Parts: sequence; structure tokens; C-alpha cells
Amino acid sequence: MKPTLYIKSCLALLLFWAAAGCQKDLLNTAPKTDLIGNTFWKSQKDAVNAVNAIYSKLPGISELQWDQLSDIGMTNNNGSALSEYIEKGAPNANLDFFGNQWKDAYTAIRAANYFLENVDKVKDADPNTADSLLLRLKGEARFIRAFFYTRLVMLFGDVPLITQTLELSEGYDVPRTPKNEVWDFVDKELTDIAGNLPERYTGDDIGRITRGAALAMKARAMLYAGRWQAAADAAKAVMDLNVYSLYPSFAKLFGYAAEHSSEVILDREYAKDVLPSSFFNTYAPKGMNGTITIAPTGMLADAFETSKGLSIDKDPDYNPRNPYHNRDPRLGYTLFLPAFSDDVPGDKLYNGKPYDPRPGSHTADEVEVDYLRSKTGFNTKKYVNPEDMSDRSNCGTDFILIRYADVLLMYAEAKTELNQIDGAVYDAVNAIRTRSDVNMPPVPAGRSQEQMRQIVRHERMVELAMEGLRFFDLRRWKTAEKVMQGAVRGMTYIRSGGATVDTVVYGGIVRHFNPDRDYLFPIPQQEVLLNSKLTQNPGF
Repeated sequence: MKPTLYIKSCLALLLFWAAAGCQKDLLNTAPKTDLIGNTFWKSQKDAVNAVNAIYSKLPGISELQWDQLSDIGMTNNNGSALSEYIEKGAPNANLDFFGNQWKDAYTAIRAANYFLENVDKVKDADPNTADSLLLRLKGEARFIRAFFYTRLVMLFGDVPLITQTLELSEGYDVPRTPKNEVWDFVDKELTDIAGNLPERYTGDDIGRITRGAALAMKARAMLYAGRWQAAADAAKAVMDLNVYSLYPSFAKLFGYAAEHSSEVILDREYAKDVLPSSFFNTYAPKGMNGTITIAPTGMLADAFETSKGLSIDKDPDYNPRNPYHNRDPRLGYTLFLPAFSDDVPGDKLYNGKPYDPRPGSHTADEVEVDYLRSKTGFNTKKYVNPEDMSDRSNCGTDFILIRYADVLLMYAEAKTELNQIDGAVYDAVNAIRTRSDVNMPPVPAGRSQEQMRQIVRHERMVELAMEGLRFFDLRRWKTAEKVMQGAVRGMTYIRSGGATVDTVVYGGIVRHFNPDRDYLFPIPQQEVLLNSKLTQNPGF
């Protein structure tokens, strides 16, 4: 959908959604007696504008916050709630961060429920297309509702399953629904709507939710639920649509040239001057006047294989004094790589300046100077585009929420967990590894289930880094307790004029992860106080 239409709809409906959702209790949806229902639902245009407004609830560039809470990134501002409480392993149910996640999800669910209960009031639609149009619009709303229920379960576990608007008093008496029942609901919703959504859109409708998006979201939800067969089937259904393919250039995939490309299944739409994001200002290196919200870790940099397809500790030709030479090209496409020594310079920034964050470099990116410079020496490169450098808060690149490479990896993972490792699994993984500007050695056949499991998990780490998915992977794999401990390690380097290799270790955040508590967030304390039926998660 064109952002001009998108923002126009959102602005036109601002008062509508405010009136429909201003209850103190976040579980309450719009009152059944809301007067807006008597004046708004008159035309087909009303229905389209209303569902467009719900699209605004989908997340965008803020998705990188999840990588801050994983092993591949850290919160660069050590005074934030994320760093002071969550990363350090001291979360509490009163943190605004938890309350905001709950609120944002239920606000979107509330809007979808209200839309679904009112859209059938529309009477002026073309009788030849009315049924299909309303089914499509309902499918879009149901998709967004399922998206947020998937997120709620991953963050909080059992959550109230609300599928209709509630009176104010009803919101104080809603218990948590077992997560398996929520997964059942998400599964059925995404299955039911897929056939009502088109495979493609044209013109102003490009960017709307498609059949492929519904099936891909089902694959993701079922993967998160550990329902391997359902995940594999849904991912295969996306593949069999023959609508999507990998974009030829990984390096350009996150820039303007690849918007609405064959790899993009669902994105959050932005547009310069109309509906911009501040991605460049928020995430670019200080040397280009960015403010560095997330600092990628040395653990991520080290995870990229050498060009032979070997880990750096197993390749005898890996040179720790030239650490980024002959590596998986995705490393240099994902991160701005720092100088290692006077003889091994780092990347050139878009303004022509060297990227040299070494202590004592006296550059704008020097570590350990202030909170605006990466604390690890690494910076994200995905979505940091040179076209945005002159107007850093006016970025128009769409943020991809689901792409085809993720679908291929979901298919490979589900089939691996089913121990059905056939040629299609290798084809899925190797298509990603052999993308034209990646060209990594293909994974040879004959891997065991455990070997293939580690291969797929590795590919998810390096292919999808800085896209907001790693946090959820660590929690569903139950591996966060192993990798989210201790001080955060950054780049290795040799000081100017020196000879000794040193490593940036940021001790301001010493991470701790309690496996008996931290795989779920606490239910926000305010919600527990308002609703006596809401029990708290263990350890809070």
C-alpha cells in the first residue's frame, strides 16, 4: 500500500481509534455502544480506511530492540531500562518496557476486534465484489491480530485470548488462556484467511497482506510453537506459490532498490517526506552523525564463517591479525567493520572517513568515549543507506518483517526437527548460502540431524542478524542461558603504534540470564492489579 494512502487513512482515523481504545484497562476493547459505530461504517472507503489504520500497529524499525536483548547485540545506552534491568538479569514487573509490549499488542488486537465486529455494516460496496473485498479486509485484520498473539505468547506465555469487544467491567475479569489454545487459534486464523487473500497486489495496494504473508506467518508461529509438521507444511505452501525468490544481491536487499522485491513477503512501509523513519539517525555510526542505539557484538562478528565455509577456529588459514579477510561476505554486508590496526584499516564510511573505533584513534567513532559511540566497535549496516545521510530522520526504506530467506530456513528447520532431512532441505539452505554476492560453499549432503540443526541455527544467526529475530530464536531454542551471560565482548584490535592484540570488553553491562525465570517476561504489574484473574509468571 502506498504510504500516502497509508498516512492519510491513519490521520483521518486518529480520533476514531482514540475513542475506540482509550480504556484504562488494556484488555478492554471499544465499548459496544460506541457512537462512532453509528456514523462511520457507511461506505466501502470507510472499511478500507479502517483496516489501513490497523496496519499502523505493525512494528517497524524498533524491531532491532530485540537483537539488543540477544547475544548478537547490546543496548548502547547503559542507562536505559533494557540495559539496567533486563540485560543485567534484574527485570521487574513494573518496568514500562513490559507494559508497553503488552499495551501495544492489545491495542492492535482491540482495533482488529472492533473492525471485525463492525465492517459488515458497510452497505455501499459493489455487489459484484463486496463479498470478496470484505473477506479480504477481514483477512488483513485477522492477520494482524494473529501476528500480535504470536508475539504475546512468545513474550509472556499464557495470555488472555480476546476475540471480541468487551464492556469496561468485563476487562477486569479475564483469565490467561493456555498458550497451546492461543497457538490453536493463531493456526486456525492464518489457515482460514489464506484463501481470502490475493497472491499479489498491484498499484496503490502493493504492500498489503497477501496469501504468502498469511502462510509465512503461520510457518513462523508454528515454528515458535514447536509444531514442526504444521510449520514445514506452511513454509512449503509459500514456496509452492512460486511468487517469491531470493533477491540476487544481499548487499542491496535492505536498500531502496530492493523495495517490494521478490524476496519481500511483508514489510512495514515508510516513505521520505510522507511517512519516514529515523533509521539512519538511530542506528548509523557516530562518524556519520548517527546515535548508535544498538551495538553488535564480537560474538556475532566471529560467527560468520571463513570463505571456505569453516568456523574461524577451524580454518588454519584464518588470520586473527586480519580478522575480516576471506570471510562470509554477509559479515561486511551486515556490519560496518572496524580498523584492526594501522595496517589493516576498517570500512570507509559514506562520507569518506575511515571507520576506526580503536581506543586512542581520536575519531568520532572511538570506543569508550561517550554513549553515542558503539561500545563494541561494531555498527549495523543493514538499512543504513547512503541516500539518507543528508537527512538522517527522513528515511524511506521499508523495514522487512518477513522475507523469503526466512521461509526457506523455517522449512529447513522444521524438516530437520522432524528428521526428514532430504534434498529439499539442503536446497533451501544452499540457495541462501550461494546467493550471487554471497557465494559460500554449499552444505554437503549426509549431515546428521544434530549437525543439520546446528547448520540451520547458524544460518539463521548470520543471515537474519539485525532484523529482530534472534531474541525469539534464543528463547524457543532455550539457548539464551548459555550465551546471555557475562560481559559483552566487542572487536579485537591493535592500538596505533602498538603490537599487542587486545579486545574490547564492555563491563558496564554484565549480563545474567536466569533460565528458571527469564524465558518469559513478567505480566505487567498494573495489569495484575487491575485484573484479579491474571496470575504472574514464576520468579516475579
